[in-house]
Amino acid sequence: MSTRAQNEKKLPNPDNLVVEREKIVDYLLNPAHRYGASKARFFADFGFRLEEWERLAEALREHGRIHDVARTRETGFGPRYALEGELNTPSGRRPRVCTVWQLDEGAVAPRLISAYPLEAKL
Repeated sequence: MSTRAQNEKKLPNPDNLVVEREKIVDYLLNPAHRYGASKARFFADFGFRLEEWERLAEALREHGRIHDVARTRETGFGPRYALEGELNTPSGRRPRVCTVWQLDEGAVAPRLISAYPLEAKL
């Protein structure tokens, strides 16, 4: 683990996390997306709907605020963080997901890159 990862348990500037509408509408909740379709089915199973995309955006921002950084990787654009933990959902169930955030060079707060389900632990 890098020194940076050891010193940063939480995302930088967590109260200003960026979740773009397009990331939710065109990718995570899009059942026709080449790579996002399985994610769209997963999130729909927990009550998230395209018509109320803001609910998923806020749940992902909350995930980014409350969970610790599990891994950090440097990219050519800035550090990329992976967080793992339970997600609050409209159904009331709390699946474990990984959210991936990137702090672009010059940006104030990280933006959401992706979110995906984690394997359930038996």
